Amino acid sequence: MSITDKQILFLRKKCHHIKPIVTVGAAGLSENVLNEMEQALAHHELVKMKLAAGDSAERKAMIEKIAEVTGAVLVQSIGHTASFYRRAEKPVIELPKK
Repeated sequence: MSITDKQILFLRKKCHHIKPIVTVGAAGLSENVLNEMEQALAHHELVKMKLAAGDSAERKAMIEKIAEVTGAVLVQSIGHTASFYRRAEKPVIELPKK
């Protein structure tokens, strides 16, 4: 899935006000967390996630794995939070034209 820079900016504005739905705890990225992320993306399209990882390299690896497994696009990553977008079968969010 690919989206343009204009669409990413639009999604960043939308995700600014939402609260994290999924949290990765000290146990790390488990199958249950990935299942929760799948369900959240299917329902909400735009999901903010809290990553409780030790350092930035570990968080970056988690973010890459989440994007790869779920097929979502990373919209934004700041500190311990990351926002992902994946279009649903019945889209809720209307993205601006390319």
